[in-house]
Amino acid sequence: MWIDELSQFPSQLIESTKSLSEEDLELSYRPDGWTVRQVVNHLADSHINAYTRFHLTLTEEKPTIRPYFEDRWAELVDGKTGDIQISIAILKAIHERLVFLLSTLKPDKFNRTYIHPETQKEYTMGYLLGNYAWHGKHHLAHIELTKKK
Repeated sequence: MWIDELSQFPSQLIESTKSLSEEDLELSYRPDGWTVRQVVNHLADSHINAYTRFHLTLTEEKPTIRPYFEDRWAELVDGKTGDIQISIAILKAIHERLVFLLSTLKPDKFNRTYIHPETQKEYTMGYLLGNYAWHGKHHLAHIELTKKK
């Protein structure tokens, strides 16, 4: 189910953003929140990190992943002013690769774990999958909220 959600996410994002103008991309879903442009560019940044985390977890024993400052990334020029079509293309490619890989795995592989250094906790790859399926929907909801303003 979560693999299907990852598969569908890029087309949902395309549908959600296709009619947005440049002005719309500069709107925020809440006061002092990210603009729609920053949200879309953040999704690419975040899912690039997820892609790496899946691969680390599959190829190393309990790897410690590297966190990043997503808020700082969103303030960089490519996050703040970059073309969302580039981020959408990145997301399409990453999701195609991830869906292909994850669809080939036996269920026990989703029990493999990684360590998040900020919490010092171990998480399963199944958790990671669910988290990123949720993450896409979470930010799609932000975009849809902004469109209603």
